[in-house]
Amino acid sequence: MALFKTALLALVALFTSYTFAVSPLVVKGADFVNSVDGTRFQIIGVAYQPGGSSGFDPGSGIDPLSNGTVCLRDAALMQRLGVNAIRVYNLDPDLDHSECASIFNAAGIYMILDVNSPLPNQSLNRGAPWESYNSDYLQRVFQVLEGFMHFNNTLGFFSGNEVINEDSVPQVPAYIRAVTRDIKDYIAAQASRDIPVGYSAADVRPLLMGTFNYMSCGLANETSSKIDFFGLNSYSWCGDATFQTSGYDVLVEEFSNTTIPIFFSEYGCNNVSPRVFTEVPVLYSEQMTPVFSGGLIYEYSEEPNNYGLVNLNDNGTVSILRDYDNLRKQYDALDVALLARANATATSLTAPACGHSLLAGTNFSMSFDIPTRPNGVDDLIKKGVSGSYPTGTSSITNTKPSQIVYATNGQQLTGLELTVLANDESNLPGNNTSGTTPETPSGTASTTGTASTSSSSSSPTNTNAAAKVDDTKFGSLIFGALTVGFLMQW
Repeated sequence: MALFKTALLALVALFTSYTFAVSPLVVKGADFVNSVDGTRFQIIGVAYQPGGSSGFDPGSGIDPLSNGTVCLRDAALMQRLGVNAIRVYNLDPDLDHSECASIFNAAGIYMILDVNSPLPNQSLNRGAPWESYNSDYLQRVFQVLEGFMHFNNTLGFFSGNEVINEDSVPQVPAYIRAVTRDIKDYIAAQASRDIPVGYSAADVRPLLMGTFNYMSCGLANETSSKIDFFGLNSYSWCGDATFQTSGYDVLVEEFSNTTIPIFFSEYGCNNVSPRVFTEVPVLYSEQMTPVFSGGLIYEYSEEPNNYGLVNLNDNGTVSILRDYDNLRKQYDALDVALLARANATATSLTAPACGHSLLAGTNFSMSFDIPTRPNGVDDLIKKGVSGSYPTGTSSITNTKPSQIVYATNGQQLTGLELTVLANDESNLPGNNTSGTTPETPSGTASTTGTASTSSSSSSPTNTNAAAKVDDTKFGSLIFGALTVGFLMQW
């Protein structure tokens, strides 16, 4: 009886400390699917790397997901914007990210995380990948995994970003598949659930389909090296383009036979500024949703390349830019019910077998031999990397950002607040309508947040970088199932 009492108390402690979160997503064929209710998930997201790659400074104690006060402010503004996912490029694995992960979780926002960084020995060298693919590099990759794989709102990891390009050597794709394999095997050995792993490609058309086919085809002797999803960094839609003039029609046709989810891991050309985001209603329309699973706008904060939705001022205040308002209007007009419908055909697809006929481009090896792991990596996968890592998200009680936020008319936004969503609910446009501001005073020029025409490149990055569930019933099921398990052991 004493043993039973101890086990029961432990179970109660576990249950009461469990924080319901957004439902983990799973990959079924060409769709991301909610693991609880089976609805399709379309990414409505933004890239999030304040300071850009130059702002990544390990040892400083700061990265994009290390400061809860900053994350609360940005999560509230993103939730108000209507996004349900962020992409973060560069992270310090030595920092604790649980507070920020919990905030984004409460907001119903998933995280897609790059495991590499632009610093030496922290990514694959596209000129000599065999030199950078070593146990020290993979240990850091595994540390990034450990820091995020226990959060329900971790959607997935990118094993590489724009590594394959005109300058890469033919062996690079095989090494990316090796890193993908190592990440997936580590997750299988150490995580409590499957977490998708993908690759983010540059929109270099001569190499695009070869890259996609090489990374997504099935090898009979190496199942875990196949990517689970494919991201495309594309800036081909500029200003008032169309489905045809942007080349989106070509992308839909070329990827029409995909067997994994595809989405824009970056998009939002700024050759015409302020941006009007006329691609948004097309991306989330029936012209593209049968093939594409949404995308991530580049980018949240204003950096030197002028792609920001907001400006993070030096004094800690934030100025909303015209692009934010324009994007919010486009998101608010989406038919979100249409986006959640699962495609039965898409979810039943299987990958084609790897073969030379799938390859295209001059930068590809004709070999599908995946490099063997460096010495010591098998032990890291089996035993796990050492360190203290978070075990999950926690409840959020503070929902009101402390920083001042200015609207595009220069007036202060009041009443901004994070909406803590119900269990298993991800954010959608219209969930958060907080934040109001008075009209611009008569005779006052409104210059805050007004973007200027930019002549910068439309390919900015080389960063290397649902239905609700009754929580009472769901909790009872967990409690009952675990109790039975304890009783059987007792």
